[in-house]
Amino acid sequence: MKAIQFHEYGTPDVLTYEDVDVPVPSAGQVRVRVAGTSFNGVDGNIRAGFMQEPMPLTLPHIPGLDVAGVVDEVGEGVTELEVGDEVIGFLQFVDNGAAAEYVLASADGLARAPRTIALADAAALPIVGLTAWQGLFDHAGLTAGQRILINGAGGAVGGYAVQLAKAAGAYVIATSSPRTSDRVESQGADEVIDHTSADVIAAVGEPVDVLVNLAPIEPDAFNALAGIVRDGGVVVSTTVWMPAPSDDARGVRGIDMYVNSDREQLAGLVARIDAGKLTVDVERRVPLSELPTVHAAAADGSLRGKIVIVPDAG
Repeated sequence: MKAIQFHEYGTPDVLTYEDVDVPVPSAGQVRVRVAGTSFNGVDGNIRAGFMQEPMPLTLPHIPGLDVAGVVDEVGEGVTELEVGDEVIGFLQFVDNGAAAEYVLASADGLARAPRTIALADAAALPIVGLTAWQGLFDHAGLTAGQRILINGAGGAVGGYAVQLAKAAGAYVIATSSPRTSDRVESQGADEVIDHTSADVIAAVGEPVDVLVNLAPIEPDAFNALAGIVRDGGVVVSTTVWMPAPSDDARGVRGIDMYVNSDREQLAGLVARIDAGKLTVDVERRVPLSELPTVHAAAADGSLRGKIVIVPDAG
């Protein structure tokens, strides 16, 4: 089969499109014929070698943490999935990923794919959707009636966070650039602040119960932003290299979150998609052989939107 691999850590140039053996599922695993994977920022950090300590890999390694596809073969002991089932999942960081024509996955980590969108596009959901859900509800404990500020709402995680927070009955304030402001508003934000021209703190005005940070931010700016969180509130950050500020005197908790694979939560997100209550946005599809260009665009800051990677035609 064809796959993208890297044999050493480094720039996007280390990614190669080559032939590898088709994997065989072990007990508890299934083999998935890949319809799509997606690019996430962590993919670039892993390839560059920045994540070696928490995520030791055996090289060569196939990237691609999200998967959408069709079960092609089942391993011993698998009873919940059958050949032909359409599935999605968030693969383990240290295992070979879905930037390939086939990938192995633990059966207990896969959810049924949405029925109302293209199977390949469903690969845009797992990691970013779970990050949004876990940040809002597992960590921030968001409830109806609360005010939430989502900083960096124009990205993939932000799109889900805005939709989910609004559906939960929160008052949603979101920051974005002019390029994404219309989309963020259409996703349900009550207020959209242009962070490129406005003083965000002044624009927010009243305190918020929850601050979710999804964007790169300097420590001083992050501390200042956290200052608008009410006493007893919560600051959640997905940018793990920039710790979330706490304020013990005011009872403000700072939480640095790491996303976890959770089949039940993923199934819940799928149910929302099929019910028309959650939208999956895909900027474009890119052939697997061109994945290095996506990594390169991310590295130079020119990548825009959620990119789905699909096997090359033929």
